[in-house]
Amino acid sequence: MLNAQLSAGVVEYADTGGDGPVLVFLTGAFVGATLWRHVVADLRVDHRCVVLEVPLGAHRIPLRPDADVSSRGLAALVAEFLDELGLHEVTLVGCDWGGAQVVAAHHPERLARLVLLPQESFDNFPPGVPGRLLYVSSKVPGATLIALQTLRVRGLRRAPVNFGQMSKRPVPDDIMDAWLAPALGSADIRRDLLKYLRSTRPGEYLQVAAKLGGFQRPGLVLWAPESRMMRRANGPRLAQALPRGRLVEVPDGFTLLPEDQPQTCATEIRAFVAAS
Repeated sequence: MLNAQLSAGVVEYADTGGDGPVLVFLTGAFVGATLWRHVVADLRVDHRCVVLEVPLGAHRIPLRPDADVSSRGLAALVAEFLDELGLHEVTLVGCDWGGAQVVAAHHPERLARLVLLPQESFDNFPPGVPGRLLYVSSKVPGATLIALQTLRVRGLRRAPVNFGQMSKRPVPDDIMDAWLAPALGSADIRRDLLKYLRSTRPGEYLQVAAKLGGFQRPGLVLWAPESRMMRRANGPRLAQALPRGRLVEVPDGFTLLPEDQPQTCATEIRAFVAAS
């Protein structure tokens, strides 16, 4: 992983390099950059793939204590990251965390396209039972750390209140170990995630969706109709909210489509970039 020094602190990212179209992938809560490993392995042959470790619990370097980790603050961090790397005509790809929408709504300058996989949207925040439990625990000092302890037991990770509703297929233990280790081991890492949870209000993504009408660039919504956390109806709604949006429903997967259906994700993203 490489480091970028931003005003909020140091962030880590992976960069395949190359001269092809630039794809920037974002991560989610307790979900690290390796979520995209299979998709990037496919797309890197003809694209430059950059994966930003968004500071939402799986990041290894805490932000500055005064960093703004609200949804708007994180969107500004993504925009600053694109500036820092000098990236233009970016295809921004998001999954789980709804921040790609926020970047498109408030910082579209360096974006050429938007790809939205199952993620927080409209009034679905916090999403599903796991999201609501995490959100509620963030309001009680020490409760999130206590809740995280169950994830030390690999056999409990697939419980419906944990990652069981995130992916249809189990995430390999070594991958999930790496995702969870930062938050389990560092109070400062948990602080960053808790700032996001405590500052993001239910209904905030409704306001973001209303602003997507101003994003006049191509958009692709890859949605999982079987997802138990990200509502089926929200995929078509997002495609309709984007003036140039198109919906592709991906079967046999939940929220983490890059884990469940990486080949389909790579194929659809490649075709979308080529066509637009």
